[in-house]
Amino acid sequence: MNARTMDKFLANTPVVDWTAPAVREQAHALAGKAQDPAFVAEQCFRWVRDEVDHSVDVQRPEVTCKASEVLAERVGLCYAKSHLLAALLRANGIAAGFCYQRVRMDGPDSNWCLHGLNALYLNEYGWYRVDARGNKAGIYAEFCPPAERLAYAPVAGEVEDVPGVFAEPMPVVVEALSRYDSLEQLLNHLPDLNV
Repeated sequence: MNARTMDKFLANTPVVDWTAPAVREQAHALAGKAQDPAFVAEQCFRWVRDEVDHSVDVQRPEVTCKASEVLAERVGLCYAKSHLLAALLRANGIAAGFCYQRVRMDGPDSNWCLHGLNALYLNEYGWYRVDARGNKAGIYAEFCPPAERLAYAPVAGEVEDVPGVFAEPMPVVVEALSRYDSLEQLLNHLPDLNV
């Protein structure tokens, strides 16, 4: 991948605000003196997965979006957690983007919604997807390249991968996180692709 293409996966943006002092400080604390990008990426992944609560799991009502907000509140839905992970990775010079799955959260007859996760670029493996949603009973995501251990494995009719790695979060995701003031409201309007 050429440098110009990779630049957009390292960019500071309004949502992936990795130059915010607190985000940069946390990123550098996680990296320490390590030079190995895979080690640094794993440290960032594990910290977001384990130290930032998933809103539904802990029933916290606030809705976060920007990486700096997620870091300050230490809570967010999968989308928000992916924004923070991308910011921590980018602050450490690791190219990071966004991936999505379409998931039927309440069984095969329920509505589809998007699930947000990340891809990061490691020279040894290329793009590698990770899911910092947070583990709980029935969900176990891990960092073990080149194998992917995501929160949701694709299952026909229940979980579908959305192709591609995006440099920015999908606008429909950012719009939903920005529009609703409470978790309860957002859960009734989870974003999906316009299909």
